[in-house]
Amino acid sequence: MTGFQLDPRLAADSVFIADGPLSQVRLMDDTRFPWLVLVPRVADVSEWLELDGGQQRLLLAEINQAGNLIRAQQGVQKLNIGALGNIVRQLHVHLVGRHEGDAAWPGPVWGSGAAIRHTPEALADDVARWQQRLR
Repeated sequence: MTGFQLDPRLAADSVFIADGPLSQVRLMDDTRFPWLVLVPRVADVSEWLELDGGQQRLLLAEINQAGNLIRAQQGVQKLNIGALGNIVRQLHVHLVGRHEGDAAWPGPVWGSGAAIRHTPEALADDVARWQQRLR
């Protein structure tokens, strides 16, 4: 999609998994949670309401697909979905698998301790697993 550029903060904190019909699917580099981020490949959009109706429907379908995949992960009891945009203005949707006793429970994942990064090998393995799940 013309003019799309990924925000540098999203690029630094996550890794590309695949392109969906509308969005990049990215894995947050934090081993504490099963955590995907969807970033619509639409230039200069910061709010859901700025997407046209077709784009909104595509994003909702992508949220449903990714959310169901996260919910199927072992130990996930709750799915958190958020599109805050207070720090990174570019429209992006977080999907985070949660369970009682996780590193941030029962609060939000944002601002709850430092991310525990994947090793390069584990990150490559996780990306490959998510690519398989998204097919």
